[in-house]
Amino acid sequence: MSTTPLLDVRMLSYRFRSRVAVDGISFSIQPGEFFGLLGPNGAGKSTTISCIAGLMSRFRGAMFFRGEPFSPASRAIDRQRIGIVPQDLAVYDNLSGRENLQTFGGLFGLAGKKLHSAVDRQLEIAGLIDRARDLVKTYSGGMKRRLNLACGLIHQPELVLLDEPTVGVDPQSRSHLFDSLQKIQSEGTTILYTTHYMEEAERLCNRIGIMHNGKIIARGTSDELAASSGLTDSNLEQVFLKLTGRSLQDS
Repeated sequence: MSTTPLLDVRMLSYRFRSRVAVDGISFSIQPGEFFGLLGPNGAGKSTTISCIAGLMSRFRGAMFFRGEPFSPASRAIDRQRIGIVPQDLAVYDNLSGRENLQTFGGLFGLAGKKLHSAVDRQLEIAGLIDRARDLVKTYSGGMKRRLNLACGLIHQPELVLLDEPTVGVDPQSRSHLFDSLQKIQSEGTTILYTTHYMEEAERLCNRIGIMHNGKIIARGTSDELAASSGLTDSNLEQVFLKLTGRSLQDS
């Protein structure tokens, strides 16, 4: 991997009035890496994603992309570099799957043959070719999740931000999402993924940052996290319990 991170986040903090949601976190992601933020609801994962995506701009700290200052909130060129797949579905029920992809592609400046090719590619990745002309309101929850991912990938961003993308998804659609993400990573796309499911982090992520009360309290590979906690051959649930004194599932 390159020695220059694709994304470098330094001392990021965000406050909602008196509550500190993100408390001075720092981490970096290498090009082509699948990096996970693992923690319970309320740990600060979604706020972190929103700051990186430019959806929240009044944060403290600094961000760099390939070594250069990075500010999607104020620079269109930086927004082009990222794809966002939010926890809440961001698709239009009264448009077809194809029309949704065309709409999002147009927002990123795609047109003509380039847009058509990008739409066809994402329909294939999402497994929605046979339902491309159907209105999204007729889709199952899992199909909507897959379309949500496809909309975030339509412009082939360098970095994809996924915030709890499998919440409420059936096992078959979850497996399809995992296969899709592993495919785009194998093609060179870098991924930042938040989750509170240990099995997802262990299956997908090259490295993991454990978040608790707005802080990243540990980061590394699954094996490194276990070793640093003195729990060799243990799983992430046991590591989280050792670090925080709480079960991740009960947090």
